[in-house]
Amino acid sequence: MSPVVVYMTAVDADEAGRIGRELVTRRLAACVNILGPIRSLYWWDGKVQDEGEIAFIAKTWEDRLDELTRTVRELHSYDEPCVVAVPVTGGSPSFIDWIRGETHPDESV
Repeated sequence: MSPVVVYMTAVDADEAGRIGRELVTRRLAACVNILGPIRSLYWWDGKVQDEGEIAFIAKTWEDRLDELTRTVRELHSYDEPCVVAVPVTGGSPSFIDWIRGETHPDESV
């Protein structure tokens, strides 16, 4: 298992904050960054949509991903929320250890 960064979007900053806080509280993410407004162009309901959204990113561990995704789906206002995980292939070893420690608080790193 390894660390992953999870990219998500929400309808607004309040929703991103509510979901992000729950992910951190449940130890499904060590940290959630709420990036701010973005413009999203996408196919939905048979046509191109052009909407404002808020992007947010969670730092977590691969074995937390299924539960993180379920939690986002439970709390999200969208029918099909964006939850996309990207593997972390390098970085600061101490920061990666911190992610592991915060998402696995009962295990030694």
